[in-house]
Amino acid sequence: METVYKIYCASYDHALLLVENYRKDPRLQEEILETLNATVPHTGASDLSFFLVMPVQRVTKYPLLLGKILENTPTSASAYPALRAAVHAMTQVNTNINEYKRRREVATKYNKAEHLTLRDRFARLNTHSIAKKTTRLSRLLMHEAGIVAKTEDKEYDNLEEKFQCVVSSVAMLKENVASYMGHLEVFLLPTPHKRDLQIDEGPAQQYRRFAEHLHCTVFPEFKRRLDRLVCQPLCSLSDMLVGPQQLVKKRLDKLLDYEEIQERKSEMGSVTYDEEAAMNTYLAINALLVAELPRFNQVALQLLAQILCSLSTLQRDLAAEVLHQAEKELEQMPHGHMPLPSFRKMVEDTLKQSGTQLHTFRQAFETVMPSPVAQPLNPAEERKVLSLVSKHGPDKLYQVTSNLSGSKDLDLTLQRGQIVALLQSMDTKGNTSRWLVDAGGPRGFVPAGKLQPYCPVQSQQAGIQMPTLETSTERRRHSYAIPEAPRPQVPTFTPVFQVVAGFSFTARSPQEVSLQAGQPVVVLEPHDKKGSKEWSLVEVNGQRGYVPSSYLMTIPVQEPTGWSLPV
Repeated sequence: METVYKIYCASYDHALLLVENYRKDPRLQEEILETLNATVPHTGASDLSFFLVMPVQRVTKYPLLLGKILENTPTSASAYPALRAAVHAMTQVNTNINEYKRRREVATKYNKAEHLTLRDRFARLNTHSIAKKTTRLSRLLMHEAGIVAKTEDKEYDNLEEKFQCVVSSVAMLKENVASYMGHLEVFLLPTPHKRDLQIDEGPAQQYRRFAEHLHCTVFPEFKRRLDRLVCQPLCSLSDMLVGPQQLVKKRLDKLLDYEEIQERKSEMGSVTYDEEAAMNTYLAINALLVAELPRFNQVALQLLAQILCSLSTLQRDLAAEVLHQAEKELEQMPHGHMPLPSFRKMVEDTLKQSGTQLHTFRQAFETVMPSPVAQPLNPAEERKVLSLVSKHGPDKLYQVTSNLSGSKDLDLTLQRGQIVALLQSMDTKGNTSRWLVDAGGPRGFVPAGKLQPYCPVQSQQAGIQMPTLETSTERRRHSYAIPEAPRPQVPTFTPVFQVVAGFSFTARSPQEVSLQAGQPVVVLEPHDKKGSKEWSLVEVNGQRGYVPSSYLMTIPVQEPTGWSLPV
């Protein structure tokens, strides 16, 4: 009796709000009146509120009626002890109902999730709220530091731990189901059944029919059932957790206030009315959570288990349906009844045959594939490379494999493909992973792993003389007259270079041409029609147009053997 009246009386205010909403619908209100007149015409009731209030009034009358009977019953009567126990029991029932209703009202006040903007939060700030939050924070820090002892409630702590486990499980399952739905959408993006294969019959048409059945029948039905049996219940369960989460959070705030007030009460002996109300609020929230969380956790776990069972059943039904349809189509295929070992052997033979055909094609491709377009370097860059060859010899030349940005003192900043000469295969500290190089002017250190040996191609031009390079420092050092020993004859090399796009470029006018990074180009003119060197006329894939000169890079290429891919 107490349990039934607790729920009814605590929900009475909500029932009145529903009655008010019914009154706003004339059609519904007319139907309610017709039902009342047909079922209880003697009451003359014009509204449901007349009947809703009767149980609330009835339970409060029981102690009065029993007390009146007890007053008129002799103490010597055999029924007197039973009546006295009944009066006490009903009085306690009313007290428990009122306490439960008060707890529910407190919970209703705090378990609503508030979505406040930053401006609304600032508007709520005042001296009292700031002082209260500061006191709670300091109390919480003292708890963590072990300065003051926490109020322990093992029963509540166990219930909250189970509740938080349910919350995390629901959130994880919701995230996984959303991810699964997203992957399913991606899986359904290809639509081979909508393509005209121009094939009358055969395995291709069988696969087309199979894909059409999956896309148009199996998967839409699976998605509809998944949304109805898994997604919607899971979202409802997630929404159910919001209120208790807010109440658990508010319980912690009120606990900090309760401990602070209890400490003050033990020192001063009394507290104010507001402080007493704050203590009662904590006790009400704590008692409600201890009473309601076990049942809530049990129901939430049951719902979660049903959702998981539904998901497993849907997966099983989907697999069975797809397998059934695949077996139907497989029976009509030429190899449908072939034993599995024989089928595997046939697949291996087919793959070997395809590999042989691919190898033959690759050899033919290597034979007819033209070598990369080689272009001579501009005179200044060519003189720089020839200077490195004359100073250090061709065996000291290395090529930079990627762009380098000097981050330390004496480090060089170089571009990919640039040629340098090795001076020393270690730095001043003996580190062999950092080499000292000559970049045709500046000298510095570069990572050894970013260099590869470079072999220039022997020049086909005879009679090109090596320029004599002598710096002003060398002239100062040898200002006195000393007969200069004849220099050894240095072989002349002309490296072969290739111009490629260092960066991607998108044409913005008909006079320009688009480039992709690393794409080989043929420079027709290193300037535009006005003679500006900021733009170069190039040819790419048979198209001619202008591109920014700064987007082009000149890199050396070695003598191609067989065939090679463009850089």
